[in-house]
Amino acid sequence: MMEDILPLEQEPEVRELIARALAEDIGPGDATTLALVDAESTASARIVARHEAVPAGMGIAAETFRMADPALKADILCPDGEPVKAGAVLLRVEGPARALLAAERTALNLAQRMTGIATATECLVRIVADYGTLILDTRKTVPGLRRLDKYAVKCGGGTNHRIGLHDAILIKDNHLAFWRRRNRGTLADAVRAARAAYPGLKIEIEVDTLEQLKEALPGRPDWVLLDNMSPETTAEAVAICGGACKTEASGGITRENVREYARAGVTAISIGALTHSVTAADLSLEFD
Repeated sequence: MMEDILPLEQEPEVRELIARALAEDIGPGDATTLALVDAESTASARIVARHEAVPAGMGIAAETFRMADPALKADILCPDGEPVKAGAVLLRVEGPARALLAAERTALNLAQRMTGIATATECLVRIVADYGTLILDTRKTVPGLRRLDKYAVKCGGGTNHRIGLHDAILIKDNHLAFWRRRNRGTLADAVRAARAAYPGLKIEIEVDTLEQLKEALPGRPDWVLLDNMSPETTAEAVAICGGACKTEASGGITRENVREYARAGVTAISIGALTHSVTAADLSLEFD
């Protein structure tokens, strides 16, 4: 089990998210279930992985059932972050049949998305493991689901980049365009200005060329983001940095070429597709 990951399902903002998701789906009532299933009926079911996967969000799924009806009892059988084979039973739930049926889709929607993210992340982490390269997520998440998306990345062995705009500085082209309207300084000067404004935050600056990199380095950024560079140019950039700061490769990186970027020697590789182009895991709720 991943000891460093805190369970999210009891946090107020996550419980509010689950409550909204249930309300969105159930509305004033599950008409089909109310019409066809007796109030006294009980049932038991299990969430099953139909392929190899890295589970994530089992606690979220369990809490979804419990919030639909406190009489539903959910037991997690496969902890988040531990790879499973096809056919593995991830969670069991039992109790009032009406509530179980009403919560089924919401629980699966959340767990499938999170497990898909964790599984994709674990694949990339495994590919670059020989080089010790970090796999980072981005802010390209579904609004409102960022905590769950980034939790899932950690379940897959990835590393969270900044959580939002508040906890780190990342100087990009658009920021520089506005900054330069009032300043005639270099990229290094922009880094210094950011550090003066927020001395307690990590400073990262995006560069598109080796010339920009050389211009930024005298400002002593904590990180440089090497944007849309080839693996060969990325290796040159890493050599130019010479360990003076950490390096992040980003842009156009896929499962097919991620190892080439890791071989270039970067500290980390960020991939927005982990969360913005999620392939949901194939999980099913099977009734006993």
